[in-house]
Amino acid sequence: MPFIEIEGRTLHYQIRGTGFPVLLGHSYLWDSSMWEPQIEVLSRSFQVIAPDLWGHGRSASLPEGTRALGDLARHASRLLDALAIQQCAVVGLSIGGMWGAELALRDPSRVHTLIMMDTDLGAEPHANRTQYFQMLDTIEALGSIPSPMLDAIVQLFFRSGADPDAELPMSFRRALENFSASQLRESIVPLGRMIFERPDSVSDLAALDGGRTLLLCGAHDVARTPAETVRMAEIIGCQHVLIPEAGHISNLENPAFVTDTLLRWLTQQTGMLHRPD
Repeated sequence: MPFIEIEGRTLHYQIRGTGFPVLLGHSYLWDSSMWEPQIEVLSRSFQVIAPDLWGHGRSASLPEGTRALGDLARHASRLLDALAIQQCAVVGLSIGGMWGAELALRDPSRVHTLIMMDTDLGAEPHANRTQYFQMLDTIEALGSIPSPMLDAIVQLFFRSGADPDAELPMSFRRALENFSASQLRESIVPLGRMIFERPDSVSDLAALDGGRTLLLCGAHDVARTPAETVRMAEIIGCQHVLIPEAGHISNLENPAFVTDTLLRWLTQQTGMLHRPD
């Protein structure tokens, strides 16, 4: 598996397929393997690059001095530079959508098309922020995630009514249990604080090209609600799609729908690169 050193830390990424590059940003608390249903299909037509977020998967801990989502966007640019990729599509879910938007705003000539999934660039609602910071403080103090908190976290990622004992929620719970104390304290907790204390930058999204931006959201997402997606789409002036039978981790709860939507959008957008004026 390929690795790259960025700011003194080793970042792991997957790279598969050939064609127009597609950079995938996964959700907080997951890793690049989350995208496997989509990578399997998209890599038949595109070059797919899927990095592991710092402290997740096989990537090292969060580099010192990483304080904001813009720093994560800068790290993504470093990866693209190393791969000599001048233009790409970006698909980001949750925190992946947050830094993906930052990257598109900073370097619109590099990000030809942007797909944000189950994400929001607004400030975290105060009640949520207070609750999440209390959880992060507890995790930092313990060096582990206590069982009742595991129940609450898993519930946030899946649609209401999903069976918590089904394989997908249970595998996610096991992954959370397997985070080491150092992973939690050096990466998971500081990244969580970065996410939940983010400034309100929704108005900045008006600078995005609505014709090259698509928003997706699980129709039953409670962590990042469809209402947030609709608000961002109105500001950008872009299309949005609600994913049926899906919550926050929509690409795994309804993988066929998401994969088909991504494939059609990316094919259309990259086809436009080759159309005569």
